Amino acid sequence: MQTVRSIALVTFVAGAAALLAQSPPAKPIIDNDRVTVWDLPAINGETTAAHKPAGDFVVVTVGPPPAAAFHKKGSAIDPAAGRTIVIDLKDKPVAPLENKSGHPNAFPRPGSKKLVENDRVIVWDYSWTPGVPSPMHFHDKDVVVVYVEDGALKSTTPDGQSTVNEFKAGTTRFNTRDRTHTELMTSPKARAIITELK
Repeated sequence: MQTVRSIALVTFVAGAAALLAQSPPAKPIIDNDRVTVWDLPAINGETTAAHKPAGDFVVVTVGPPPAAAFHKKGSAIDPAAGRTIVIDLKDKPVAPLENKSGHPNAFPRPGSKKLVENDRVIVWDYSWTPGVPSPMHFHDKDVVVVYVEDGALKSTTPDGQSTVNEFKAGTTRFNTRDRTHTELMTSPKARAIITELK
């Protein structure tokens, strides 16, 4: 009886593996004329989804600990510890906008840490501070924001219009340039890895 059960279990596992192998590839979570972004899940602590970027790309590991790295076209994605966001960069460079807002550019800003800078991207690690709004700032570049902690931010424009955005670790957003606002954390913590596109 035990042998029959063991055979049945092996058959079930093999069948499940075959079904997974035949599953269609994951769909991107963002796809536009600047980037295609993929959310690669982790199983047992390692990224298992296969993905081959067509060009240069940025890998953001949600963590812990959060991290980011830039890779040239043809590089392989190494299994990462935890959930991974892959930003495939398309060959459509867009020059930064001239800042006529009267406010500083979004980055650098107090408390930001530059992780990567090259001719394609600038990648920042930024944690908001409780009770301290970010300076009113102007986004001169399109950005991909990967939140690496659960949190919430209140965004306020110069005319006083406010919106509260809640997010989970791994939430990823593409935000277009030509925006001016300040942000105030309305949760105990909030942290993101922000990729500015050149």
